[in-house]
Formats: sequence, structure tokens, C-alpha cells
Amino acid sequence: MTAKFSRNLRSVLSVATRLDLSYPGRRVRILPAMLAGATVTLLNMGVQRLGWLQSWELGSFDSLVRLQPDPGPDPRLLIVGISEADIQALGRFPISDGAIAQTLTKLQKYQPKVIGLDLYRDLPQEPGHRELLAEIKAPNLVAIAELSDSERPGVSAPPGIPPDRVGFNDFVLDADGVVRRNLISVSQADKTTASSFSVQLALLYLKDRMQPADSPVNPHQINWGKAEFVPLKSDSGGYANIDTRGYQIMLKYRSGKKVARQVSITQVLNGEIDPSWVKNKIVLIGTTAPSTRDVFLTPYSPVKKQSPKMPGVLLHAQMLSQILSAVLHGRSLFWMWPEWAEILWNGAWAVLGGVVAWRIVHPARAGLVGGVALMGLLGISLAIFIEGGWVPLVSPALGLVVTGVGVTAYKKLYDAFHDSLTGLPNRDLFVECLGRAIAHRRGRRNYLFAVLFLDLDRFKVINDSLGHLVGDELLMAVVLRLRASIARADTVARVGGDDFAILVRNVDVASAVDLADRIQQALIVPFDLREQEVFVTASIGIALGGEPAAAAREQPEHLLRDAHTAMYRAKALGTGRYQVFNASMHDLALERLQLETDLRMALKRREFLLHYQPFVCLVSGKIIGFEALVRWQHPQRGLISPVKFIPVAEETGAIIPLGEWVLEEACRQLRLWEGMFDFDRPLIISVNLSGKQFAQPDLVDRLKAILAATGLSAESLKLEITESVVMDDVESAIGVLKQMKALNVKLGIDDFGTGYSSLSYLSRFPTDTLKVDKSFVGLMELGEGENVAIVRTIVTLAHALGMDVIAEGVETAAQLARLRAIGCEYGQGYFFAKPLPSEDATALMASEPQW
Repeated sequence: MTAKFSRNLRSVLSVATRLDLSYPGRRVRILPAMLAGATVTLLNMGVQRLGWLQSWELGSFDSLVRLQPDPGPDPRLLIVGISEADIQALGRFPISDGAIAQTLTKLQKYQPKVIGLDLYRDLPQEPGHRELLAEIKAPNLVAIAELSDSERPGVSAPPGIPPDRVGFNDFVLDADGVVRRNLISVSQADKTTASSFSVQLALLYLKDRMQPADSPVNPHQINWGKAEFVPLKSDSGGYANIDTRGYQIMLKYRSGKKVARQVSITQVLNGEIDPSWVKNKIVLIGTTAPSTRDVFLTPYSPVKKQSPKMPGVLLHAQMLSQILSAVLHGRSLFWMWPEWAEILWNGAWAVLGGVVAWRIVHPARAGLVGGVALMGLLGISLAIFIEGGWVPLVSPALGLVVTGVGVTAYKKLYDAFHDSLTGLPNRDLFVECLGRAIAHRRGRRNYLFAVLFLDLDRFKVINDSLGHLVGDELLMAVVLRLRASIARADTVARVGGDDFAILVRNVDVASAVDLADRIQQALIVPFDLREQEVFVTASIGIALGGEPAAAAREQPEHLLRDAHTAMYRAKALGTGRYQVFNASMHDLALERLQLETDLRMALKRREFLLHYQPFVCLVSGKIIGFEALVRWQHPQRGLISPVKFIPVAEETGAIIPLGEWVLEEACRQLRLWEGMFDFDRPLIISVNLSGKQFAQPDLVDRLKAILAATGLSAESLKLEITESVVMDDVESAIGVLKQMKALNVKLGIDDFGTGYSSLSYLSRFPTDTLKVDKSFVGLMELGEGENVAIVRTIVTLAHALGMDVIAEGVETAAQLARLRAIGCEYGQGYFFAKPLPSEDATALMASEPQW
């Protein structure tokens, strides 16, 4: 597929998206299927009119003929056939006039109503010609003739028989040689009308019973008894362009096995038939031997391995039975729909194929339903056929299949460029639309546009608490409000789980900001989802396109990236905000990306090291332990603060291997110090656990392995967890804390006091230490105030629960004095020492300081 074709295809898809009908809770997108059905129907009808489907439609006609019920022999008819055995017994063919005369004499004794002689006798076949001429003068006998045309002179009837008892023997063959039509009458050059053999037999049979309302040989319309004989047109039924000479109707076959009782001419001559088979019946005399070549293809031929062709006399019997049943009993002849009805018929099945393909996602299920639809089409067509209607079968089947396949292919393309939940354009199609906006800008200098990148705040919390179904309903409801906030010419797309992008045309910065404000106001109104009020805010990033300074190098992906970067900046500042992109944001994003890349390699390159900050007993002034703090010695950028790389490590997941390394290295260092110094009391090493580490299912097992590998006593290790970590899932956190406590490690809560919600659970936490956040300690020297009161309360609470307290961020003697006054046991901060490399920490302990 070329790039140009791909662009054009996506353009069509973006237009088709606007034809979809959507409403909350359900998406209805059948209009594309209906349009596809209408298009395929028009093409289908054109192909049908060109005759390309005629052979298939005639094949379907034959299949329906074979599927229809077989009523068995017509009791009004008897066929006297001249078989191969009769020809051999009589010793010649054509058989003599004398044999035929004897046959007629025998039959007339049994009082037949009508005798039809389906044998040419324009030339004498001695002996017995005189006897035959006498017999054929009987008023109940009808003979045959062959019509003449420009290519053939025709065959005349036997001499002496009146014209009203002569019928032509001609059949109408389709292009494939099959007899499907019944030629009733033709107009001759002398302006007289010649009737078929079957019509003349029917007229004679019905002569004493009824008179037709109009002459049955009327060239325009035959209304005869209870039947209306509607003539075929050149495009009737499945035909596209047929020879309509004379008065034709479709031949309604009675039976493919036995249209009437059949006896041989030898049986008649030998008196071996029951007289009741003849009395008041129509007797047809003709050849049934295949060698005579008076045989024709019929709809039954494809399933007949032996003698697939039907003798002409049996075809006359089929036609005669059809006429009698229609005239006497009102049995329907074949009728065809007008063109408008065929269009509706074909269109209905084409649309059905499109709807099935559009609505059913699973290919196998769609194929199964499509197969059932085809079987339904066959069943309906057969039911109509049995009742006498020939409606197209191939063209609606073709429409159903072609539309289904076409819509399936379109749907594949549609799904490739649209979000399955909301029906909005996806990222690929949005980038394509953005590319067209950039190309349009190059032809119009004053054309500006903007990209808004929108991310729902705290959407994960809604998904986790109310379920993904409610989350999906919320996204659909958000889409409705977004569409209501933008102009029809603007484009909104879903580019991530809860991320949306909006392309706004013909705007400047102020207009884009106004739109962001409108969206924020639209989202402020709570959403009512399953009787639950849900509040949502969004962080929005705005990137302006078409500015002269950047227009020459603008790329769709870059604009979307810039809007995404601005959105992250807005989210970092708090929820429900928007930010307009500037170049500095991109520089920060590049710096962060480089930091992420370097961070992944830092562990392999052993670029991390630990610094140790001492814990001091505020009563004795001696060191009682250290907190291990990780540092990154970057080969180019030098020492990088944890404030910069720890959040990145948390987001990328690198914090897990990093935290494990810190824990093992700190334990190994303390074990080394234990071998170097003789402490009055065991030294404590404190290590911070991140939220991702705390959530690891094998955390306790890893702790056991590290303690075993380093040989450090569990009582010498303290693990610090922040309040926010334990408050994410309190019950689960308590379970993990108890498992760690079972190892005899010490536990502490870091930065206590910044999250007051944990106070109600504090008594349930199996912790040993509370660490007072430095934000409270730093303001204690200003005098008795709320910060001193908070610290005093924390100390009192900890002591009541059997815990000790460490105050971090001690920087002055005044702070130290106040902490001692309120009973705080331990302190940590620059007043005692900064975080030190291991060598400096070793030297500090060797000097035995005392504060």
C-alpha cells in the first residue's frame, strides 16, 4: 500500500467516523453498513443487467426446481411412448403409419378425451398411410407442426387435419440448451396466431367444460379460467436479455421422475393396458427413445447420470400439466417482481450482510451467522418458488457475501484507526489529521491550530474502586462532554487509556486556553454512574501549531509530544490544571529521558554509593546508629542528589534492584564496623524501603537472604517506611509489617506527622520508632508554638504506645535543647553530622564524638 493511498484511506475513515451514531451506554454504528449495502446493491443490479449473473441465476432456478416438492404423475395424462425396445420390436423408425393407425384405433375404443400425436407425419410412412389419414380426422386428435423461419422451412401438419387441431412443436432453449420456458403462441407472417401443441391439447380438453374469458391466443394478455398468463419480458426473473419471440411463460415443471403414467406403444397394440388409464384422459403419443434425438436438457439434467435428457413428449406433458393446473385449479404460474421490488430485495440482503459483519466481532461467529443468513435466503426463495414466484437468488446472495466481506475489511481498517470503546479516532488517525493540518498551514500563513492533550486525574482510583465497567462508562460520558465543548470541525481522539487529544483549528493561544477552561468547567459537574456520583478533573497540556518560527520543522508527532509534555507539567503542579508548552519543558523532558537511560546502566556500572548519617542519643550524646542514604556518582555529571533520581527510579521500576543493593550494602558495612569497633551497645543501621519494594510479594524472603548473606543480626537492622506507603492499603500493610517483625528486625515510620490519617491505625502497626519530620523540627526554635506542640504530642503518643522517637533535621543547639526538654530520645541532622561516605563515617566513630 503506498503512502498516498494510506493517507487517502485514513481521510475516508475520518469522514466515516462522523457518520457513526453514538449515545451513552451503547454504540450504534450501522450507517456505514447501510451505505455499503446500498452501494453493493447498485453495482449488483448493474452487473445483473449486463447479463453477467444470468447463467448463475438460471443455475439457481434449476436448483429450486429440483428442491421443490414432487406431486407425482398428473392423473389427467397418459403417455404412450415409443421406446428403443418398441423400435426394435416394430423393426423400423420412423414406425409405419399403419402401426400408428392401429394404436389410435385401440386407444379410441377406450374413449380418451383428447389424443395428442407428437409425431411428424407430413410424409407418408407406408404401409398404412390411408388408414392413418382416416384416424387423424377424429375430432379429439391434435397433431404437431414445426414453425418455419429464415433458416428452416418448418414441418407441416398431416394433410387433412384442421388448423385448430394443430399445435407447433417448437421449444425455446436458453443459451445453455436447457428448456425453462413454455412458448404458448407466436404471431406468424400472415398475421395469424399459432398456438403450441400443449395449448391446443388444453383447449380441446376444456372445450366442453369452460370457455376462456378472452381468447387464449390473444397476443397481449391471456386470462384463461382462473389463471392469468403473464408473458415474460427480456429481463424477467434472473434473465438479463432473452429472446422474447411469441408469448412465453416460465415452465413450471411438475415432476422430474414421472410427469404422467407411461406405457409403451407395444403394450397398447397388444391390449396390455387398463381402459381406465385412457378414458376421459389426454393421451400423448411420442418417442421416448434417446436414439431419436428428440430429447432435451432440463433443470433435472445435472443430477441424472442415466439419460439426463428428457424426451420431447414428456416436455409437452410438463407444459400441458402446468396449463391445466393453472386454468382449472388456479395454481400459480410463475410471477416475477418489478425492478423496484428486486432492488429492495437485493438491498435488504446486502444491508443484512453488512450489519452482520459490522455488529459481530468474532470472525467465526460472523461467518456462522452469514451462513445461516444464506440458508435463510435459500429457504425464503424456495418458499416463494413453490408458491410460483421466481425471485433472484444469486444476486442477493452475492450482495450479502460481498457486503459482508467488504464491511469486514472496512471494519478491520476502521478498527485499526479507531478506539474500540469510544469509536473515536486513535493515535494513528489523530497524527494523520494533525499532519493534514500542518500541510494546510503551509498554504496559509495566518492559519493557526492547537493540540490539547488531556489526562484524567485519579482515573486509576475510579477503575480500582468501582470497576472497569464503570470506568468505561465514565470514559464514554467524558467523550460526550468533550464533543459538546469543541466545534464540529475539531477532532477529538483517544490516544491512551484515559488520555485524549484534541485538534482545534483556527485558534490562537488565548482561544486554546479558553477551550481548556471550558473543558475543565464541563468536567466539574459530577458524573452519575450507576447511582454513584463520580467527580473527575483533568490535566491539560496545550501546544500551538503553525507559528512562523517553527512551522518549517513542525511534525505531527512533535506537536503531540509537546502537548503531552505540557500535560505532565500541569499534573506535576496539581490536579485540574492546564499548561501551555514552552521550549524549556522539552529540555526538561530530554534531561529526564537521559536520566532514565543513565539510571538503567548505573547499577551495572556500579555508580551508586552509600552515605551514612548518624543517629545520636540526645541523653548521652553518643552515636547509636546510622541511616544509609544512597548517592549516584555519575561519570559526567558528578554526584546526583536522590531528590532527582529517586522519583525516576520509582516510576521506571529501577528502585527495586537499587533498593535491594542499598539494603545489602548497608548490612555489609555495619557488619564490617562491628568487626572494627567494640560498641557499648549494638549499632543500628537504618534503611528506607520504597513503596514498590514494600509491595513486592517476596520481600520477607529477600530480607532473610540478605541477612544470611551478610551475617548481620536482624536486631541491628531497622527498616523505615513512610506514612503514605502503609496508608495505601492498611490491612495488607499491617500483614507485611508483622511478617517482617517476625524476623526480629526493627521497624520505623518515616516522616511521621505529615499524614494525620495514620493516627487511628498507629496502635495496630508493630513499629518500634516514629521519626518526626524535619518540617516540624526546623520551626521549634521560634518559641512555643504549634510545631513544638505537634512534636510534643508525637513524643507523648509514641511513648504511650511503647515506641521511641527520632527527630530528623536537627540543625541548631536550640532545637536540640527543646527536643531534650520534651523527652525525645534520638536526633539526626546537620548539627551532628552530614551524610558521610563510609570512610568518613568510620573516622567519625573512631574519634568517639559526644554532643
